[in-house]
Amino acid sequence: MGRTFPTDREAKRHVLLEAVERVRHTLLAGADEAEANATLPLATVQALDDAGLLALKLPAVLGGAEADLVTQLEVLEAVTYIDTSAGWCTLIGAAAIASPGAFLADEAIAQIFVDGQVPRAAGTFMPSGQAVPVAGGYRVSGRWAFASGIRHAQWVSATTRVVGEGAATPTLRRVVMPVAAVHIHDNWQVMGLQGTGSCDFSVTDLFVPEHFSWDAQRARPQRGGPLYRLGMPAFVANEHVAFALGVGRRALDALLDLAPSKQRGYGPVSPLAARPALQRAVGEGALRLRAVRALAIECYEHAWAIVCAGQMLPSRVQAELRSVATLATDVAVDVTTQAFRFSGGTALYVPHVLQRCLRDINAAAQHLMVSDAAYENYGQCLLGLPNADPMR
Repeated sequence: MGRTFPTDREAKRHVLLEAVERVRHTLLAGADEAEANATLPLATVQALDDAGLLALKLPAVLGGAEADLVTQLEVLEAVTYIDTSAGWCTLIGAAAIASPGAFLADEAIAQIFVDGQVPRAAGTFMPSGQAVPVAGGYRVSGRWAFASGIRHAQWVSATTRVVGEGAATPTLRRVVMPVAAVHIHDNWQVMGLQGTGSCDFSVTDLFVPEHFSWDAQRARPQRGGPLYRLGMPAFVANEHVAFALGVGRRALDALLDLAPSKQRGYGPVSPLAARPALQRAVGEGALRLRAVRALAIECYEHAWAIVCAGQMLPSRVQAELRSVATLATDVAVDVTTQAFRFSGGTALYVPHVLQRCLRDINAAAQHLMVSDAAYENYGQCLLGLPNADPMR
């Protein structure tokens, strides 16, 4: 179905990174328009789609790349370096179509992947709605936040709490709905990631057939390989590492480009690059980004080996992968903030890339996946404490 990617890991990586280079000009050209309109331009979305980048995590049997974790990291990092909003929408869009592709029943797949075409999707994971069991499916109501890219999506997935079954604790269920059937709230007026169009959406008493849903905690994948045995948070944590590294590297490079010619202060002055404080900042910043990248690759290769061996990830590994994403985000926030401050008033103006990097990395740092709780969870696992939960 759809396009065909190489099965060899290195060949697939090469094809995907070449695809990023092909869309570079389009992403750069649409960056300002995305900020102004609070959503990616259609030309940007179409370029990402045509290049196969939105199928990065989709099962190969459905026309996806089904890329390993490290390849995903490299590809998403490269897209984010070019344009932060495009990078964010790529990681969200790729995961949002991959999960239904792996977990939905064949009947739903036939209706979503019409004529073998890969549709665009959005999705949220917080259980902000409820699903009431009825004959043949569920009646779904709720409002969900942060549906990045929903204005260009055909399908949207959301997590619900199943109520009315008499259970003391409601179960969690993922549901997939046509975007045409939901109400999109025009509320994406924000400080950062302005171009991602991450609006709220809501439904009231919408019927969702059983085959358009799956158990969010116990379901087994219906198609695809080891990627879909990762579970949560491992399935998406690497995306946050990629985004953080892309932003951090872009900010640092912007400072390195500016430093030889930028002068600050009164009287006789020297270029910013001659200041020891800046020299230390860029040297240390570059090493910290490389260090956290190397750590992430080590951890994701380890996790990949586990699932390729047919095993599920232990809680300790899940917690480790999420905490690495938090660490990468913290490092990127620090490096980007220093780059912004050293650049002086020049970086304040809206066209400058550094003000956008500063806003966008801080917006990304608000995501639950990279909250400080990730460190606590990992610490609980290291201490052997009972009931440690990587998704708390």
